[in-house]
Amino acid sequence: MAMRRKTKSKIEVAFIYIFFLIMFVIIGYPLFWAVMMSINPGTNMLVTDLFPDSPTLEHYKWLFTDPNSDYLTWYKNSLFVAVLNAVGSVVITSLIAYAFSRYKFIGRKYGLYMFLLLQMFPALMGMVALYILLNTIGLTDSLWGLLIIYLGGQIPFNAWLVKGYFDTIPKELDEAAKIDGAGHLRIFWTIMLPLAKPILAVVALFNFMAPFMDFLLPRIVLTSPENYTLALGLYNFINDQFSTNFTRFAAGAILIALPIALVFLVLQRYLISGLTSGATKG
Repeated sequence: MAMRRKTKSKIEVAFIYIFFLIMFVIIGYPLFWAVMMSINPGTNMLVTDLFPDSPTLEHYKWLFTDPNSDYLTWYKNSLFVAVLNAVGSVVITSLIAYAFSRYKFIGRKYGLYMFLLLQMFPALMGMVALYILLNTIGLTDSLWGLLIIYLGGQIPFNAWLVKGYFDTIPKELDEAAKIDGAGHLRIFWTIMLPLAKPILAVVALFNFMAPFMDFLLPRIVLTSPENYTLALGLYNFINDQFSTNFTRFAAGAILIALPIALVFLVLQRYLISGLTSGATKG
């Protein structure tokens, strides 16, 4: 019986490793192909080799030095929106979540239900209304208009996530601080925010990544090449000159990962606990 259980355990472990290997190939192969494509000479995707005979960094150099390339402008635009979106999302979400977690007010219950309901509908449904709204206030083809939509769109999901984390912080800490004379803002700033660093790090990372990854919303809002974000700019880059700039497109796509990886490394000590707490305690 013991031998049978041991054999069964080894088979289960083998299947687990096989599964992870398959997932690694599925995820890693496109990334590896993009890296290899970015160092292939030439610009045509159809003649690139998986292992180039003469690897080159000319495509990376071209992105930043060629006068016909707007890549650096797109990168600055994406960083501008990403940083402000991450910081603004943390501030707005933490304030809203604190109010719903600690205060009792009329409409609190239905406000939470509304947040839950809004998460059920895809953002695509509101694109026309959002465009009309931005056009009314004169923020179409503007990075500020794009930022406003990002900040507003993240509230329902992130408010639920952070509110669930705030609920796990003992209210006795608030009461002790009130006895010492602390007000609501001081409690929020000196007690709640330091203890909620893990979940706020998750919110910051997700909202920092969004402007780099999103294509549909910038496609609707932005029309001028000088205002493009990276996703939109790279798409138009190959769309305007089809089948001639795929290796440069690959180089530009690889470089998108650098700021995201840097932010991940800075916040990594908070991310694991933030993700697990937000998922299980919300």
